Amino acid sequence: MPESILTATDLQRSYILSEATVPALRGVSLSLDEGSFTAIMGPSGCGKSTLLQLCGAMDKPDSGSLRLAGDEISKLTDEELTLLRRTKIGFVFQFFNLLPTLTIQENIAMPLLLARQSEKIAFDRARHLASQLGIEHRLGHYPNQISGGEAQRAALARAIIHEPVLLIADEPTGSLDSVNGGKVLELFQSLNQDLGISILMATHDAHVAQAAKVTIHMKDGKVVL
Repeated sequence: MPESILTATDLQRSYILSEATVPALRGVSLSLDEGSFTAIMGPSGCGKSTLLQLCGAMDKPDSGSLRLAGDEISKLTDEELTLLRRTKIGFVFQFFNLLPTLTIQENIAMPLLLARQSEKIAFDRARHLASQLGIEHRLGHYPNQISGGEAQRAALARAIIHEPVLLIADEPTGSLDSVNGGKVLELFQSLNQDLGISILMATHDAHVAQAAKVTIHMKDGKVVL
């Protein structure tokens, strides 16, 4: 039996907007096994991104329990949360979030450099991943000099360079055409199957969700059957 890499129990999260309390999550529970590839589907505003932010230790729930790789996230200090994100979690976003003043190689290597790895080790690892993802010829370029598909592959390389146990992807194909989107999904499947990286991906596109092994549907801040 595979062990759970992430377990969420009765997560509640609300935000204050114009002095009104707006609930984003209304008691969400889920469990992800090691090596799983899970898609979260639902319309805009259903709570997908909020759930990913909590699972990625970028935010804390108002109540409920969230355990990632044995750590209870809500009990960690800000410093411990930062270390957790740097060592165990990778992030891929819709709009890539590459730093425009850094080369592609520097962008990919950034998580290792922040972790105080030597520049040689970080750049060698970046070069290796870029070669695997077919963008080695772009390492000396800047983000505005490459295509959207190449930028997303660079973002993916940056997300896994520190060998995370969980990869979180929020609408990772939302800014790509169907061809490049399909290539990114193939890369996700390869990372999941060949490297055993657990993936949690949010999407509103049923075709994109088909790349995952399991699909969870959300509506109005809840998981629905």
